[in-house]
Order: sequence, then C-alpha cells, then structure tokens
Amino acid sequence: MSAVLYHTYIGTETSDGKELLIVPSVGLDLEYWFNEKWGIGSHNDLELISFEVEDREGTFIEKETPVLLTLDVLWKPWKGLVLLAGPGVEFEKEENLFVIRGGLEYELELGSHWDVAPTIFYDARKDAYNTFSVGIGIGKRF
Repeated sequence: MSAVLYHTYIGTETSDGKELLIVPSVGLDLEYWFNEKWGIGSHNDLELISFEVEDREGTFIEKETPVLLTLDVLWKPWKGLVLLAGPGVEFEKEENLFVIRGGLEYELELGSHWDVAPTIFYDARKDAYNTFSVGIGIGKRF
C-alpha cells in the first residue's frame, strides 16, 4: 500500500490557444504480488482542483475534482522496475469516463518493508482527453 503525490498534465484548448494544465493530485495504490514478477494493483487518484478541458468533439467539459480508479496488471521485468496497464473509470459529478492506464514505477527499498517509488502514468479517456502524471509514492509492504 502506498500514498502518492502527483502532478497531472492535461493538454487543452482555451480561448488563448493551446495550454498545458498542471493539476495537483493524490493517490492511494494497493498492490498484490503473486510472485516476484507478476501482480495486480488498484491505483486510485483524486485530482485536487476543478478545471475545464476540451473533449475530442470540441465541447468544453468542467471537471470538478474527479476520482480515477484503475485495476492494473503489474509486471516486474528487472529489479524494482514495474510496468503496469489496465482499465479504469474516472468518476465525476457530470460524466463518468472509461480510462485505459499505462505506466512505470520504480520501487526503491528503504528497509523494514518500506519503499519509495517514482511513478509515471499515461491515462487515455474514451472520447475525451488524455493525461500524463508524474509522482512519488511512499509505501509499506505487508
């Protein structure tokens, strides 16, 4: 289990042209490892501010602190490097969106079953917008 702090990057159109929104986010990750190489994980994020984005059809969408829940397959090909991918749902007051997540983590053991993990995620939302997140997590193994 780990707590994660992120910056989520969202490319969008505004009246001033293209802009990159940077949204602070927090996460709670739960992972279960079947063996040294394979596991499953639930990676759950809360974007901390409300923002407006343009979807692929050109419609502006107001997002009010959306919550993203994913269920991912985890694969550890080398040392602490973890590749992950899976489906999810972004829950928001106006509209829920289907999401496909892909990402990387690198788990660095601190001792006494604690670790720190830099993370990078790419989230593709169906018929909407995509995001790129960079974060750092502190985790405890049980």
